[in-house]
Amino acid sequence: MKVVLNGRGGKVGRVLAPALERAGHEIVEELSGAEAMVDFTGPEVVEGNVRAALEAGVVCVVGTTGWEPARLDALARERGVALFVAPNFAVGAVLMMRFAAEAARHMPRAEIVELHAETKRDAPSGTAKATAALLPGEPPIHSVRLPGLVAHQEVLLGGEGQLLTIRHDTTSREAFVPGVLLALERLPELPPGLTLGLDELL
Repeated sequence: MKVVLNGRGGKVGRVLAPALERAGHEIVEELSGAEAMVDFTGPEVVEGNVRAALEAGVVCVVGTTGWEPARLDALARERGVALFVAPNFAVGAVLMMRFAAEAARHMPRAEIVELHAETKRDAPSGTAKATAALLPGEPPIHSVRLPGLVAHQEVLLGGEGQLLTIRHDTTSREAFVPGVLLALERLPELPPGLTLGLDELL
């Protein structure tokens, strides 16, 4: 597949570019020659990038957080193309969210702690907000931004005399590659419009 990769020079993009090529995809520079666009940029530019791709009839896989993809759902439907957005492309992180939702059925008191590199621009993270949406009530989210971190999250569920901790640690950005490749593979099966979350593909 011919892919425009926005954010190629970023932390995720530097890992993703060679992985895409190893998987048989071709990275191209212009939307006019692309079959798909992958975006790992920043919240200040992602919406413009996605809008341009949708206007060109190019399907999108987006890992950038800190924006509202629902605003472009109608445009994607109008253009008849898929817009796939995931707050986290690490399969283990998606499983952590799924396990937390199951546990919260029995232990509804929960809090979320998410830890990321100090360069991450949005807080709380998209993964933490997506996790909170799966849990009852409005669980508090605690955000930590420090050097030495990549992406980490734990969900603490408390009950009388017990504490259950469900944690996922991303120690390198290679963790996102299988999820992005899966999304590209499944794009032809997705309906026009917005599909949100890697969980939809697992």
